[in-house]
Amino acid sequence: MRISKSSNFRAKLAAHVIARPCHDASMTTESQSPKPHPLIDRVLVGTRLRVHRKQQNLTLKQLSEQCGVALSTLSKMELGQATVSYDKLAAAARVLNISLSQLFNSDASLEQPAQPTVISNTISEVAGYATGSYEYHPIAGEFPGRTMMPLYARIKARSMSEFDEFVRHPGQEFTMVLSGRIRIHFETGEEISLGERETAYFNSEIGHIYLAEGEKDAEVIAVMSEPKENQPPG
Repeated sequence: MRISKSSNFRAKLAAHVIARPCHDASMTTESQSPKPHPLIDRVLVGTRLRVHRKQQNLTLKQLSEQCGVALSTLSKMELGQATVSYDKLAAAARVLNISLSQLFNSDASLEQPAQPTVISNTISEVAGYATGSYEYHPIAGEFPGRTMMPLYARIKARSMSEFDEFVRHPGQEFTMVLSGRIRIHFETGEEISLGERETAYFNSEIGHIYLAEGEKDAEVIAVMSEPKENQPPG
């Protein structure tokens, strides 16, 4: 039986296709891998905190007395010698009548901007702040007169021993797990475990700590209500 030249060509082509290594999937995976979220250096955060404090003619002691954060902690914050939890940064920002975004984003204006209809953010482009336990990024921080503080957060902590105290701040808090699994411990002794797409809503004045469960860090969206008094402008 004779095999035509065209048959030989088709056979060779088929063999080449089968033998050719497939690298499209790996290329796609690499191109679609999430970009690292931008983080701001704690020294820059401290410098901006000091600038805002001095603009309002407050001493460190006065700021400490008004926001409830220890004087030594505030001093370390301004010098960039310590990373602190959300509640301490938020407490200082609240007294200074600024938003966290004004500490994280060098482009944030001190002036009251015009009221926008809507603000849209891409999480991967929002500057954030990292501690050993958490990494958090304020969302829509430039929206003036906000009554909520939404955050994207990566939960790295695995043990209660990583914390000196519970986190607590005025208002209420809502959280939804985007990926991974978390356990929220409350100072009352209660705790709740949440997986992807599960949510919790609680009084954030009650001390609480987020821990990641499992080998991977967890990602959450958390929304904190802002107290009606002393509302930050953005």
